[in-house]
Amino acid sequence: MVGNCPVVGILVSKRNSRKRILRLYQRYNNLNIKLYAFTPADILWKEQRITGLCFKKGIWKQCSFPFPDVIYNRCFNKKLKTIHRLEKAIGSNKCFNKINFMNKWDLYNVLERTTLSSYVPDTFLYNEVNVSELLEKYKLVYIKPTYGSKGKSVYRVELTDRGDIHISLHSVAPRYICRKCEDTQGKLDELFGQKSFIIQQGIRMNQLDHQYFDIRVLLQKDILGEWKTSAITCRVAFKHFYNTSVCETVYDAAEIFPRIFLPDKVNEILRSLSVVSVKAAQEAEILMGSMGELSVDFVLDEQRKLWIIELNGKPQKIIYKDLKYYKRKIYSRPLEYAYYLSQS
Repeated sequence: MVGNCPVVGILVSKRNSRKRILRLYQRYNNLNIKLYAFTPADILWKEQRITGLCFKKGIWKQCSFPFPDVIYNRCFNKKLKTIHRLEKAIGSNKCFNKINFMNKWDLYNVLERTTLSSYVPDTFLYNEVNVSELLEKYKLVYIKPTYGSKGKSVYRVELTDRGDIHISLHSVAPRYICRKCEDTQGKLDELFGQKSFIIQQGIRMNQLDHQYFDIRVLLQKDILGEWKTSAITCRVAFKHFYNTSVCETVYDAAEIFPRIFLPDKVNEILRSLSVVSVKAAQEAEILMGSMGELSVDFVLDEQRKLWIIELNGKPQKIIYKDLKYYKRKIYSRPLEYAYYLSQS
């Protein structure tokens, strides 16, 4: 700590992204926090120093810094070696979002044992079940990488009324069609190779003007160290696409919900989304360790029931670029939480 001024390091994946990421947080830094951005390659372990990028007196500078008081992890990581070494140097509760590349199977097993179980679609490990049997039961399933983000390699598999099986990627239009007599499991095994996948009960999603959409709740801890809802948005997919990660438009949910629910229901559903999301975040934190932010993705089914589709430990913030009402919160709250950790 420099005087009474906490020093916060933002850990990012690539050097060429340091300036872009730091600029955003610097703009909303109202707490007299000294900020610098660095990558794992910038850590000089022997010297116990970090070569970081900072913005000082209107100039971008690369300087040698001591280890910060708090670290905000914006790297996607499954391996914890670097984080553990940093924690040894600055303290175990001073680094947040330690694990942010979430294992979907582990998370399902955590949530399924809680009061949130009714919000979670049935989920299975791909290599432990028969896809054809699940399709007979659900008619529609989604197959996802156990570790994955941005909708990559999320397949939609549907048993049609004619008995054919349609396998789609991103778009609802099938990439592959397996006739009744063909080996669907063999085709899927060929697509997935040796990678780890889960199968999720398919939810028949409510649509907005014939377009699929999901609801993303961004949760962040505040200056008191408590989970707060920072944004509730709807991501609307391109026409004929089910993958909302490649979305056409992002709306404030409060703008969209009056088109779906009766007026007296809108506030109730917004409250439910916040309460359920905070509970999901608390449960995820038991599994993942100290976190300062995550997002919870929901869909509404055709009967307007809410389902949790997945949690994200490193929520994309670019989706809020046109939603000015949210921007201050989403960039200032991680700094508030970092300040809180620096004082504890």
